[in-house]
Amino acid sequence: MKIYKNFLIHSQHKNSIILIGNFDGIHLGHQKLFSLAKKYKKKYSLNVGVLTFEPIPKFFFNKDLKNFKISNLEQKIDNLKRLNVDFIIIKNFNKKFSKTKSTIFIKEILGKKLRPKFIFVSNNFRFGNKREGNVKQLKKFEKLCGFKVVKPQPLTINKRIASSSSIRNYLTKGNLKKANKMLNRNWSIHGKVQKGKQLGKKIGFPTANIDIKDYVLACPGVYAVRAKKIRENGYFKGIANLGYRPTFNGKKILLEVHLFNFSGNLYNKYLTVEFKKFIRKEKKFKNINQLKKQIKIDLIKAKK
Repeated sequence: MKIYKNFLIHSQHKNSIILIGNFDGIHLGHQKLFSLAKKYKKKYSLNVGVLTFEPIPKFFFNKDLKNFKISNLEQKIDNLKRLNVDFIIIKNFNKKFSKTKSTIFIKEILGKKLRPKFIFVSNNFRFGNKREGNVKQLKKFEKLCGFKVVKPQPLTINKRIASSSSIRNYLTKGNLKKANKMLNRNWSIHGKVQKGKQLGKKIGFPTANIDIKDYVLACPGVYAVRAKKIRENGYFKGIANLGYRPTFNGKKILLEVHLFNFSGNLYNKYLTVEFKKFIRKEKKFKNINQLKKQIKIDLIKAKK
């Protein structure tokens, strides 16, 4: 899979199928889109490419926005590889690009530089300066630019449209089961293990501490998880606390992961932590002994 950081793509990737969007989470709705693109690929013998943006435009326009992403860029790339995408264009979304007129985006970037045969977009796709462009405008340029716009019906699960915003909503409310169902996999956080205050070690439950950065803030609490080192096979089952550690008067959100049957140093290593089951909400305990008793109960549930 070829990754581009600009619109200067190789000739073999022109006249392709291009899917445009943020694709945060690559959920079942996105997967439906890719499944349809795969059928077009087979029928017309074309490559499939993705045009996506980094940072997500919503992040660019709202500097105060925190804890929003379902997955980071590396996870997005990994998920697109699994969907057998031939190439990805990761466009840096900056001030200059944000001011691009919608007609310029269509004629100059899509029509002249990328030259796709088919463009797959969602129904609510907006683009160009001040989000002036929409699917209706894009379709007006089909003949002039030589592409065909494909806009499939959105996927619904239990009468609810599969969307990144629905998944964020499920996660913040602690409904991990529904979030994972809409993702068609376990939601996960990918991050670097950092040295903490070693509070877990002091009470007999050593943890790998991970700063969640811009990930969506799932319901603070205790989760059954499994984790693996990046670029290594094999998972370790475990338990994690995502939250502020109120018993210790913590102020910063942190992911603390205790792995079962693991020994070794994880500092500065990268872990992918998959959230399998929500066990309970985070709470403040009167003292450390009460916390330790609760952790033992949580461990039994997590191991089940």
